[in-house]
Amino acid sequence: MERRIAQYRPSNRPPAWERVADEVRTTVARATPTTTHRARDLLTALTRIAVYADQQGHPADARRWLAPAMVERFAAAGCPEVSEATRANYRACLTALRTAVFGPDLPGGRPIPLAASDASAPYSRNDIADLWAWAGGQSTAELRRGLRLLLALGLGCGLDTTEIIPLQGPDVRVLDDGASVVAVRGSRTRLIICSRPYERTVAEAATRADTGYLFRSGCFARSSNTVTDLVYRAGRDTRVPRLVMGRCRATWLVERMNIPIPLPVLLAAAGLDSLHALSRLLPHVKGISAEQARTVLREMP
Repeated sequence: MERRIAQYRPSNRPPAWERVADEVRTTVARATPTTTHRARDLLTALTRIAVYADQQGHPADARRWLAPAMVERFAAAGCPEVSEATRANYRACLTALRTAVFGPDLPGGRPIPLAASDASAPYSRNDIADLWAWAGGQSTAELRRGLRLLLALGLGCGLDTTEIIPLQGPDVRVLDDGASVVAVRGSRTRLIICSRPYERTVAEAATRADTGYLFRSGCFARSSNTVTDLVYRAGRDTRVPRLVMGRCRATWLVERMNIPIPLPVLLAAAGLDSLHALSRLLPHVKGISAEQARTVLREMP
């Protein structure tokens, strides 16, 4: 087991790995995992939080990584691309590591429960209104503009974090009728028309960005944390749901599934090549009465 831990390297080999590698391996070895599978889980979770801490400017120190406050911050903002269940697993592994290596008395509070369905549950109309007001009530113009742009791109265009980060000002074209058309980059290249309530926010951001990045134009080191760091810096309001881009995209999808619009149009707009990704959202789609269903089915050509 010790040899396997000593030879461990993450598959993606982030640049920070060489700075944190020794501390990661040493800490997991001190926990003495009894199976290869358990060792791999601990190594993966500790590597993820170590790289996250390195990006925040923290030294390679497992005590700092495993402090409850750091673990909670990482679970909330450090791994936005994974599911809630995976985040919960990371946190469980990190908590187990802390107990095994440093004992149960390392200071910290009680963990906040993570709901397994939270990442895919769309926001309600009230949630959206509260989020928009919360974003507009932040203490600086950077936070206000940045958070409202995230809401506009997520709720108005259905974009996720990885699609927002590389966008640049010229990727937005404002038509004569005021519509904002966004050219999405990356593996799901497409054009998407922003929904009317958010088109002005997107257009104004494009004007400010000019030829630079659309979101946080002054931030040149682009990574998954480009979005999460801004969200984490925002003042919290316990009455307002947490801003999660995955939930914004889910809201955009469910709203369009409820219209409904032709499936080929929805798949193209969402950058999807199959219906599989929509299946988890079906519980959130509104039902119709038997009479409505009868009318629709009968009148179909």
